[in-house]
Amino acid sequence: MGILSKISDWRMKFFLWVGLPIIAAMGAMFGAFDLVPAWQAHGGGGTIGTFTAEREECRRRSCDFHGSWAATDGSERRNDVILYDEPDALTTGQTVEAADTGARNGVFATAGGSTYLLVSAFVVGGLAAFAGWLFVIRNAIRGRRSAAAVPA
Repeated sequence: MGILSKISDWRMKFFLWVGLPIIAAMGAMFGAFDLVPAWQAHGGGGTIGTFTAEREECRRRSCDFHGSWAATDGSERRNDVILYDEPDALTTGQTVEAADTGARNGVFATAGGSTYLLVSAFVVGGLAAFAGWLFVIRNAIRGRRSAAAVPA
């Protein structure tokens, strides 16, 4: 067995025993809390109001608008929230109609978008990683049982 094969074997074991549980936890943590709110927004649910873009935060490939949201009927207000599914032409200082469906960090533009797909993909990816990790554990247990059952 060559050194490259040992390194490859070590990497695979690390991914299976450490990577899969981390991916599963991240998928559950980042997606599960916002899954229902994202789908409610996609279906037109939530409390309708107005989002005012107060600042824009950009990272490598994307930008998020942060601002305040107020219900149309004046019953609710949220400060320092993110606008999900923002229109392309939005700039700081502008307002846009948005729905509050109970997402942890933000509200959803009523014009629609694909955030519900992204959140769903996080959850499905997390569940798949969890299922894969259970499969790895099951196979490890079976392997140890069969190795212990074979007389030397």
